[in-house]
Amino acid sequence: MSATRNTNVDSPELVPNGPAAAAILSAGIGSFALAFITVLADRSAALKLLLTFSKPVGPLSGVTTIAVVFWIAAWIVLDLLWKRRELPLSRIGWGAIALFVLSLLLTFPPLADLL
Repeated sequence: MSATRNTNVDSPELVPNGPAAAAILSAGIGSFALAFITVLADRSAALKLLLTFSKPVGPLSGVTTIAVVFWIAAWIVLDLLWKRRELPLSRIGWGAIALFVLSLLLTFPPLADLL
């Protein structure tokens, strides 16, 4: 019998969850950015005009484009910061859920009209 053991079989190497946490939280950030920019564009005629990237689509074309840029930028930055880290996924998940809920509330017309 061999005295050395294959450590890969007995104790698999743990992969840091930082990149997964970055993807989860960045989705919440992108969602909130979409809602926030939508409310801003709804309130400002100048911003509405500025965000009209395509006339047939209207300001929604700019709103969604900017929100996607926020989402991807947040994902890249968080991934670079958390690439090799082990993070509490439950806290990250609850943070993302909170951002999703805020996004829904911001775009709910009766609540959005109060702002």
